[in-house]
Amino acid sequence: MSILIILLILSTAIEVCAEKQMKAVDTVPPLQLVELPYEYNALEPVISERTMQLHHGKHLQSYIDRLARYIVNTPYSSMPISQIVVMSDSSVYDQNIFDNAGQILNHNLYFAQFSPRGGGEPQGVLADAIINRWGSFEIFKQAFTQSATDLFGSGWVWLACDEEGQLYIVAEPNAGNPVTYGLTPLLGMDVWEHAYYLDYQNRRNDHIDAIWNIIDWPEIEARYEATGVAENSCQTAIERMWEE
Repeated sequence: MSILIILLILSTAIEVCAEKQMKAVDTVPPLQLVELPYEYNALEPVISERTMQLHHGKHLQSYIDRLARYIVNTPYSSMPISQIVVMSDSSVYDQNIFDNAGQILNHNLYFAQFSPRGGGEPQGVLADAIINRWGSFEIFKQAFTQSATDLFGSGWVWLACDEEGQLYIVAEPNAGNPVTYGLTPLLGMDVWEHAYYLDYQNRRNDHIDAIWNIIDWPEIEARYEATGVAENSCQTAIERMWEE
């Protein structure tokens, strides 16, 4: 097999793997308000109806409206949301675009990860990966909670994975998202005050503890599996192509 053919195969394989990783991220057009899989009052008492009305209907909509103004007649207008975040993060001139696109991406993932029948623990390959990384789900949960508790000011804490399925806890200020590091975000904890202040006032820790009761683990598992890690990872697939 010639080196040119090998390079073409490898390039195609890498593109396919990257596309798989983004399946869990680019599920909603950048300028469209994500539809909720539940009613505004469905997550009570963890998150109140009033908080959902403001958080989803007002805060997220304002990010969408601002991004629409910033990207009109620019190359960003044709990009999926994850690409807007990654590309705008690489330029100090695009801070406004990054801030609003980041918050759109973050909230799209955030609102879709809840269920009134949530809670419990993950299953399948995600559960195995958590145990392999932290030793137990409880230890992971404690580490994640501590990161959310310790994050100063506004921001997000993420469970994310790389292309081989390795898991990480990533704490990001403001609108940060792990896609800027080449990671796939799986689970996000919003510690901006607008996410909890009406319900918990200054008791951020109580909000963080309560959120675990509404996590839709099948949704998080689906995001993990969408990256292709359940198929022995993208890296393994590329190595097999090289061997052939």
